[in-house]
Amino acid sequence: MTSTAALPADPAPAADGAAATAVGLTKTYGRGPAAVHALRGVDVSFGRGAFTAIMGPSGSGKSTLLHLLAGLDTATSGQVLLGETDLTRLGDTALTLLRRQRLGFVFQQFNLLPVLTAEQNIVLPTELGGRGSTPLDREWLGVLVDVLGLRERLAHRPSELSGGQQQRVAIARALVTKPELVLADEPTGNLDSRSGAEVLDFLRRSVRELGRTVVMVTHDAVAASYADRVVLLADGALAGEVTDPTPEAVTAAIDALRTSLPTAGSTR
Repeated sequence: MTSTAALPADPAPAADGAAATAVGLTKTYGRGPAAVHALRGVDVSFGRGAFTAIMGPSGSGKSTLLHLLAGLDTATSGQVLLGETDLTRLGDTALTLLRRQRLGFVFQQFNLLPVLTAEQNIVLPTELGGRGSTPLDREWLGVLVDVLGLRERLAHRPSELSGGQQQRVAIARALVTKPELVLADEPTGNLDSRSGAEVLDFLRRSVRELGRTVVMVTHDAVAASYADRVVLLADGALAGEVTDPTPEAVTAAIDALRTSLPTAGSTR
């Protein structure tokens, strides 16, 4: 179980402005008749200090959008802004440094290194070397470990941890550098309902109590209900949003999108 104690005060990003913005964002795979239009001119902003979920039917482009926001893929056209930094104008080295210094990632598959202990996996982003490294804040590490209930598991390797514990390690790793933006791709997809609820609760608390910014892709209406806002995609384009989401409201919105589409897309 994770702790229910209040998270300590920590310098947080300003509440005004956007943490990340997509402007006229398009992504096309392939050419000619075989081309797949994963994103079609998407314009969307993600506010600082907010928890946003991205949802849509299969083929809507939600994971493509997340990967472009992370600088893990290249846009066909348009812009991706992290604060005022245009990722589409950065070279590979600058993108690598930006991801180390300003972004945190949480994936469905955990992506922990099996030969490292939980603690070593958590602090890894601070030990990458070079000028892209962020110094380890031991006090902050202790906060994450205690709030996520990992104190007794720090010496264990991933194979010795449950799925929920592995995902909590992954979240601690994503937050250890105090990033501007945390991007989560189906973070509860491999978890049981109890472990998933604990993970989502901590992501929400990190937003509300620490001013972090989280953008999460999910297919689960219950998971999306933990967010402040749900952005809907369909066939690579924006298709509305749900504010103050509940599982029922999100499910109804997704069902309406599915019935409006003549065929399913071929990208996520």
